[in-house]
Amino acid sequence: MTQLLWNGLFVGSFYALVALGYTMVYGIIRLLNFAHGDLYMLGAFVGFGVLSVAGGLATGLGFVALLIVMVIAMLVTGTAGLVLERVAYRPLRGAPRLSVLITAVGASFALEYGMRLAAGPNPEVYPVRLAGDPVNLLGARITVQQASLILIAILLMAGLQWLVMGTETGRAMRAISQDPTAALYMGINVDAVIARTFFIGSALAGAAGVMAGGYYGKIDFLMGFIIGLKAFTAAVIGGIGNIKGAMLGGLALGLLESFGTAWVGGQWRDVFAFGFLIVFLTLRPTGILGERVTERV
Repeated sequence: MTQLLWNGLFVGSFYALVALGYTMVYGIIRLLNFAHGDLYMLGAFVGFGVLSVAGGLATGLGFVALLIVMVIAMLVTGTAGLVLERVAYRPLRGAPRLSVLITAVGASFALEYGMRLAAGPNPEVYPVRLAGDPVNLLGARITVQQASLILIAILLMAGLQWLVMGTETGRAMRAISQDPTAALYMGINVDAVIARTFFIGSALAGAAGVMAGGYYGKIDFLMGFIIGLKAFTAAVIGGIGNIKGAMLGGLALGLLESFGTAWVGGQWRDVFAFGFLIVFLTLRPTGILGERVTERV
């Protein structure tokens, strides 16, 4: 039981980091950015490229190299999120929802198959792996590297919570989520705040991509598709548009997968998780921390 709980929390921390990007963007401009999972993939490949260039130096530094590469990947994926918002989404901000949704799907395919052309279709092995001798803690086998990754994820999520609730930028984000027109009349630069939101959410996805590459050891150009769906599922379970809900939903989905694997087998893991989503939303459509709101016009 302890091992299942640990495995669920570990995987759920990845889902939570990616889900935060979904929920931030949706909370502010009501956009489902289906290209967000592919920014996670982009972060993993940026980390792979930097580590490959560094060669033996990166191998010698080990975990420290991954931390440095994570920062670089966050900057690159954050910038990619800015470009995506400026080129694909901002011109369609007043367009029908279906047009924006189709554009998001198109942006996802562009990132996936652009990376396929750039890096090739075959999976790549990460140059630096997080491996270590496990220790037994209350019946669970835990490595220092796993604990470090969870700690990094917690720090990133706590930093985001502080940014949203305790800074001027966060207040502007919350104001725009309530009423963008009124926020504009109050002197808030709406375009700049939305761009920052895309940067922050995309940077978190890039960090999760490097963490996943270093831990699992294999990446490919389609790796963002399934985690994008699962992160979206986590955001919906938690209450999409709610920061704390995205964190809670990611952890809940990770635990569901862990226990589902033990109960019904690994091949049924995704069926178990998405089946739970259907049942859960039937009983509570707004998610764990979501609230019923009036549709903005």
